[in-house]
Amino acid sequence: MQEQSEGQVTAAVHQPRDVQVGFYHLTRTSFEAALPTLLERTLETGERAVVRCQDSGQVSALDNALWATPPGVWLPHGSQAMGHADRQPIWLTACDESPNGAAFLFRINGAWDGELTGFTRIFDLFDGHNDEAVQHARLRWQKMKQAGYRMAYWQQQAKGWAKR
Repeated sequence: MQEQSEGQVTAAVHQPRDVQVGFYHLTRTSFEAALPTLLERTLETGERAVVRCQDSGQVSALDNALWATPPGVWLPHGSQAMGHADRQPIWLTACDESPNGAAFLFRINGAWDGELTGFTRIFDLFDGHNDEAVQHARLRWQKMKQAGYRMAYWQQQAKGWAKR
């Protein structure tokens, strides 16, 4: 549940058993190509998202990709450069922050070292063509499963995703 307090948006604390975690194994497209569809579905459910990037260059690349979506798709978003976090349904960042009160966290190649308890859903997207990224994803999976998170694994197919 999100609450407004003196212009600040805060998120509730959730136990791992109440948080759904999906690992998304990218084998066909880039992060910039895969994220718009997932973020569009997030907004359709009425939720807010924070996308944790690895660095400011990735924030910029995703910003450009979200503005270049096909006609009829609009993904309103912002970043530290734009400000007004509390008004942004999607927040792009290279820091461990959720200033828009997001319930959904999108981690790019595991980016995010902070607490995960403020989210109801976590999307962990990783590059399936990078052996190091795959190994790190396996370690994150094991740690999160042991911590009691509800886990799912999705692998990109020729068309769409397959749950494994």
